[in-house]
Amino acid sequence: MSIRIAPSILSADLGRLSEQVESAAAGGADWLHVDVMDGHFVPNLTFGTPLIRALRRISDLPIDVHLMVERPEHYIEEYAELGVSVFTFHPEATVHVQRHLARVRELGMLAGLALNPGTPVAHLEEVVGDVGLVLVMSVNPGFGGQNYLPASTDKIARVRRLLDARQSAAALEVDGGITMATIGKAYAAGADTFVAGTAVFGEPDAAGAVKALRAACSVRGKR
Repeated sequence: MSIRIAPSILSADLGRLSEQVESAAAGGADWLHVDVMDGHFVPNLTFGTPLIRALRRISDLPIDVHLMVERPEHYIEEYAELGVSVFTFHPEATVHVQRHLARVRELGMLAGLALNPGTPVAHLEEVVGDVGLVLVMSVNPGFGGQNYLPASTDKIARVRRLLDARQSAAALEVDGGITMATIGKAYAAGADTFVAGTAVFGEPDAAGAVKALRAACSVRGKR
C-alpha cells in the first residue's frame, strides 16, 4: 500500500514558508495539506485563497485542502481554478453532500469527506461511491498540536473495512496528533495518507522528519 505524507502548513513558519516547503519536499512529502477555517464551523480562523496561491507559486506538490467552513460548496470552483488537487469538507457543514462531491470530481479534484471524532461512519456509507478520499480526524478540529485520540484507531479500521467491502479505491487520510509514536498504529489500522504538522515543521530538519514518519509506518505498523 502506498504511503502519503502530507505536511500541514498550519504548523509551518510562514516567514520561512518557501524554505520549509522545499525542505519537506526534499524529504519526499507527497502533498501539502492546507486547513481552511472560518471561525464558525470550528473556533479558529486560518488560511484561504492567498496562501494557496503562494503555495502554487513555490511548489508543484499537490495541494490537499481541508475546509472546516460552513457552506464549503462556495469554494469548489475557485479552488479548482487555483489548482487544488484534493478538496475535502465535512458532511455537517452543508446540505447536499453528494451533489457537492460530484461537482468536486467534475472539476478534476479528488473529492474528500471528513469525519470528526463525533461524526458516525454511517455518514460515509451513503456516499462512499462518490468519494476519492476519506479524512478521519483524530483530534477535534480547529487547532494544531493536539494529541491523537486513542479511539481514532478503531474508527480508522472501521472506515477501512467499509472501503474494502465496497471495493473503493479512496485514500484513507488521518489528521491530528500524527507523530512518530502514533503513525504506526494509524497505518496498521488501514490509513495510507497522513497529515503531520508539528511532527514535520516543528522539527529542525523537515526533510528528515518526513522520511522518518514514512519509515515508521513500515517498521511499526506492517499490514
